[in-house]
Amino acid sequence: MLDVRRLRLLRELARRGTIAAVADALAFTPSAVSQQLSALEREAGVPLLERTGRSVTLTPAAVALVEHAEAVLERLEQAAAELAAARGGPAGPLRIGAFPSAARSLLPGALARLAREFPALQPRVDELDPAAAADRLRAGDLEVALLHRYDFAPRIRVPGVQTRALFTEPLYLAAPADTHADGLAACRDTAWILATPGTLCHTMTVRACEAAGYTPDARHHIDDFAAVLELVAVGQGVALVPELAVRDAADRHAGTVTLTRLPLSRETEVAYRTGAGGHPAIRAFTDAVKAAAPEALAPADGRR
Repeated sequence: MLDVRRLRLLRELARRGTIAAVADALAFTPSAVSQQLSALEREAGVPLLERTGRSVTLTPAAVALVEHAEAVLERLEQAAAELAAARGGPAGPLRIGAFPSAARSLLPGALARLAREFPALQPRVDELDPAAAADRLRAGDLEVALLHRYDFAPRIRVPGVQTRALFTEPLYLAAPADTHADGLAACRDTAWILATPGTLCHTMTVRACEAAGYTPDARHHIDDFAAVLELVAVGQGVALVPELAVRDAADRHAGTVTLTRLPLSRETEVAYRTGAGGHPAIRAFTDAVKAAAPEALAPADGRR
């Protein structure tokens, strides 16, 4: 009989490429991962790994086994969801990952709704960049996460993770009020405030500027949109910001920041492990976020 926990390790090795990366993601030691994979090979009765020095590659048998592992893990998630539904309403811990602007604008209303309707549910939120969410879901560190994807920077689909679209919001060019920047083409020679390299926000801005014919001159790298708008207000550069980020700041920066709506958008999705979409806690969280979204996306002054 094949051990499901060991199948999960093999699946992660197929995705991450090295035993050290698997150990780091799943809080094991590399030697423990190696021992578990060796035990899985004995259970399977065929070689699963080809070892060359410190590197390993999956054999054809291992590649086929990973495909079966995905199906097995999906069915286990479905079974867990059905059992949770049979026990009654949402209850117990629900580990949630959320990007910063969602944590600020969406989660307060969503968590308040959950507290009213499902007092036995215990939401636990971790702020994170969407680029890290899929790995944490697969590793079992989270049950559900809020992700986003941009025009010019679509999110890469990850085996073992499902998503459901929630809403779409527009993007704005935030510029100092005295710069007369009314679009990306006008910002070719302007300093830019970008997110940290490697994030979707950073990729989106760079690709949008490249589509306008230039590479942005990055003066600052800031992930917090509130801080970005503060820097824009004092003339440190221009930036692309989504609706959720500017809604609460429009009044604060009236007269110092001009927000120009662009033909670009950001889509927010809820993500969970494949097969877990029917879990009552995940359904309740998804419904609560959707209910909070219309208020969070209500128009604010200061845009054009």
